[in-house]
Amino acid sequence: VDPNQNFLRVARAGNLAKVLDHLNSGTKIDTCNANGLNALHLASKEGHTAVVRELLMRNADPDACTKKGNTALHIACLAGQLEVVKLLIEKDAKVNCQSQNGFTPLYMASQENHVDVVKFLLASGASQTLATTDGFTPLAVALQQGHEKVVAILLENDSRGRSRMPALHVAAKKDDVRSATLLLTSDSNPNHQAGSGFTALHIAAHYGSLGVAALLIEKGADVNFQARNNITPLHVAAKWGMLPVVQKLLEHGAEVDCKTRDGLTPLHCASRSGQYAVVDQLLGSNASFGLKSRSGLSPLHMATQGDHVDCARLLLTRGANLDDTTIDLLTPLHVAAHCGYTRVAKLLLDHRCMVNARALNGFTPLHIACKKNRIRVIELLLQFGCAVEAATESGLTPLHVAAFMGHNSVALLLLQHGANVNSLTVRTETPLHLSVRSGQLEASRALLRCGAQPDARAKDNQTPLHVASRLGNAEIVALLLQSGASPDATCKDNYTALHVAAREGHEEVATLLLDHKASLQLTTKKGATPLHNAAKYDKAGVAKVLLSRGADPNARGRNGLTPLHLAAHYNRTAVTATLLEAKANPNCVASNGYTPLHIASRKNHLDLAGQLLSAGANPRAESKSGFAPLHLAAQEGRAEMCALLCSRGAGVDQASHNGITPLHLAAQEDRVPAAEVLVVQHGGQVDPHTKAGYTPLHTASFFGQAAMQFTPLHVAAQQGHLQVVSLLLEAGADPNLRNSQSSQANCKRTSIPSNIFELLRRVTTIIENWEEEIILEETIEISKPDTVAEHVMSESDDEAATMPRPRLKDWASRPEHQQLDSVLEDGSRLNATTLMRSDSYNEWSSSADYLKDEMQYTTGRLESVIEATGPSQQEDESMQPAGSTELLLTSPFYASTVSNLALQQPQQQPTIPEEGSAVDGEDNDDEDDVFVTQPQQAPPVDKQLVVEAAGLDAKFEAEAAGQAEEDGIPVADEVPTNQSVPKLQPPSTPNPPKDKDQLEPVPFIGDAASVDETTNDIEKIGTLSSQKESAVMEQIEPSSYMSQYKEPETLTPPENYITGRDNVPPQRVPVVS
Repeated sequence: VDPNQNFLRVARAGNLAKVLDHLNSGTKIDTCNANGLNALHLASKEGHTAVVRELLMRNADPDACTKKGNTALHIACLAGQLEVVKLLIEKDAKVNCQSQNGFTPLYMASQENHVDVVKFLLASGASQTLATTDGFTPLAVALQQGHEKVVAILLENDSRGRSRMPALHVAAKKDDVRSATLLLTSDSNPNHQAGSGFTALHIAAHYGSLGVAALLIEKGADVNFQARNNITPLHVAAKWGMLPVVQKLLEHGAEVDCKTRDGLTPLHCASRSGQYAVVDQLLGSNASFGLKSRSGLSPLHMATQGDHVDCARLLLTRGANLDDTTIDLLTPLHVAAHCGYTRVAKLLLDHRCMVNARALNGFTPLHIACKKNRIRVIELLLQFGCAVEAATESGLTPLHVAAFMGHNSVALLLLQHGANVNSLTVRTETPLHLSVRSGQLEASRALLRCGAQPDARAKDNQTPLHVASRLGNAEIVALLLQSGASPDATCKDNYTALHVAAREGHEEVATLLLDHKASLQLTTKKGATPLHNAAKYDKAGVAKVLLSRGADPNARGRNGLTPLHLAAHYNRTAVTATLLEAKANPNCVASNGYTPLHIASRKNHLDLAGQLLSAGANPRAESKSGFAPLHLAAQEGRAEMCALLCSRGAGVDQASHNGITPLHLAAQEDRVPAAEVLVVQHGGQVDPHTKAGYTPLHTASFFGQAAMQFTPLHVAAQQGHLQVVSLLLEAGADPNLRNSQSSQANCKRTSIPSNIFELLRRVTTIIENWEEEIILEETIEISKPDTVAEHVMSESDDEAATMPRPRLKDWASRPEHQQLDSVLEDGSRLNATTLMRSDSYNEWSSSADYLKDEMQYTTGRLESVIEATGPSQQEDESMQPAGSTELLLTSPFYASTVSNLALQQPQQQPTIPEEGSAVDGEDNDDEDDVFVTQPQQAPPVDKQLVVEAAGLDAKFEAEAAGQAEEDGIPVADEVPTNQSVPKLQPPSTPNPPKDKDQLEPVPFIGDAASVDETTNDIEKIGTLSSQKESAVMEQIEPSSYMSQYKEPETLTPPENYITGRDNVPPQRVPVVS
């Protein structure tokens, strides 16, 4: 008997012992028969896992082929041997290896209906796109053989993502009627939902799969099935313009006016996408063109958003309301002006719409067009007689908006048509104020050339020069000065532009102002010079500029405070060095006699105190009450400061006018470390007496009555200080001493605590009958020793001490602010007048700041509904400012389809991307991402303008809490950062802050809340309240619904299967004998 044949026979029989005998006796492991079948092939076919494992351990080749190219994996899959398949794949058998006829292991398992093997192969990376030489795929053979479960598995795995669509949904997408029929045979529920909530009929509606749609309806699919957010198949078909499917759905009872959760009907969807035929079909089926979405959008608004003139004309022909408004009173003309669509705007104007219609807060289409720089739309509106001087509730004219946005061409066009260059808002701000505020140099120059007043006065008499100086925009400052602006013009409380520039640290601006003869001596109402401001806010650079131009370093403000006093108070070491270099007097005294060293000592500013002492400051200088810097340091417990002062010659026992020494104050405040410095390190007297006779020990014992011969032990006993009593007794205090009232230390049994009473009773030797004779006279009142009863700086010494407190921390947490946020989020109306008068903004709110809120509200609302608009073909792009492109709007309906809007781009059918391509982002595995977007070029994105609102120096606020701001430059309220209305970025931000600790300068003299109010007012132009609508309508949008599903290239069955020649059976894999 041939030993090789016997080896193959025992391997096929699964006799592991004899297999091992043959191998140990020298039989080759790759021995095969005439057909190329080896021991591994035969054991795999029969499912002998032990033999297979042993052969693989002995390095049998798992990819060895028979004469027909079949591997052990092919044979195991054909036989359905799952465990053997697992062993082979563990040993790296090629899962996609093809035999001579192109058969793969997956094909064989699919042909034989081995469901578990199919699942394992797919999980192991088997490709179902590999076809045989005749073009058959695993899906084709499974369909041919009628294996429903395998078909379902293959269809559901027809994607590369983590989440896979149900098989019926895939068949609906491919319009594969045969597969759908087979799947519905095994599953009679045609309304099966994917994880996204959509049914197969939704998918068929999107892709226009009329055959599968008809089959699903025949099998009982609900034509009015509401998926997530109440989206029906008719919504989807209408949006994508699938007219045959729309007609089929309507024929079978689809509700023509069904609404999504946010009130969008199929007519809204078709109008927004410009599906003229579908719009005509829906109107012919009695669809109502008067229905509105929850935000008030009508189908005419939707057609206008997409510049779909034909659809808009059709709706108007059928009787749509030309001036229909949203809940924010926006008409279709507002929408057209926002998007810059001249054709649809002309259509509306030709039908005599209201050219001056006012939206919420009073914005007209011209305001919106000016904000968006829609020059052609503006020309069209002017031709039809729009009001060029129309004002909003805050008094904002179109010229204000154009100036703020820096649209020079628009501003000149408005001026040519009679706009007033010096028009005022309700807070008396001119367009020049706003152009300066937003840093628009060219716009400011154009306004000045056209007659704008350079010294126009806004609220609190603020001029454009004050605004530019605050921003630090040197170019605009130079422009204003060259145009005749007064450098010494004062606003409220006599602040000049130089005061403002000094405070903000703008050296270049300060230099320009001084070059134009700005006064260094002018003071505020409280006597502060520009140098005082520079010293207070640590602007050493500006201080050098001012000193180099002749500023007096010893100028005295209110209560005699010099710049050096302020620098000492706020620990401004750099400015202090600058002032001292300029010969500032380190011993200058304020009206209460305090020198800068007094202030530094109390504030514990060691470095600054060292600077002053090195410059000759007198450490023994006395205030009007006789207190030296060492007194203040001791009272505050500044041990290091005490040591510094003593080492520089301070008198450790120097007494004030009433005899108080530093040790008295240290004892009074329980400053033990400071007392140790005074007594132990520098030999201070332990028992100095004040003029009233008090020693530090009296003070430490709290209150004493020296005139009535009270000892410290009397005081401590009466005040209940057990620890002090114990320390005094240990130090030898006599408990038997009497005062003038003949009282021992413990004589008041009823007036001292019991624990002290018991302690004294044990050590007192003079016993009286005080337990029986309770003394009834009143307790003798003990007065407090003399202390320091003055402040280093009184509340009125500092600038703005009488100004209102800053509210940097509480504005964002105010209930009113939270209520405002909720209003914006819920899409409710916002009363602009109420907001303008809101207590959330303090008395320095400027009209331009309120204007920002108002305009942002209006624009944000419109942008939240309008999809993504690019410049129309009619728009002259040369009129756009440099670097300016159109705004990318976030639509609730078409949140991410940036390309669908331009009418000039023809509508395309949904296309299937190439394999491996990304569709609408990187997330290609979402279960509800089935729709595919048609590839189009997105329009450019516009960067919008915002004026960043910020408050005072955060570092200063932390150090000087409770100190208010200077007159005329109020403290900024904290600007909330969680506004639901989007902030828009300015074309340029002049002079950003250099210090991270310093907040950005407020682009106005007013407070930060008012500045933020200005920009928000402009940004609100043209807004619709439909924030939540996007969450609904994005579900039928390609980017988030089905666009990210990628179809493999070869998923489609072979040609003869598709064309109907399905009577030709696929070739079967030869059975291994």
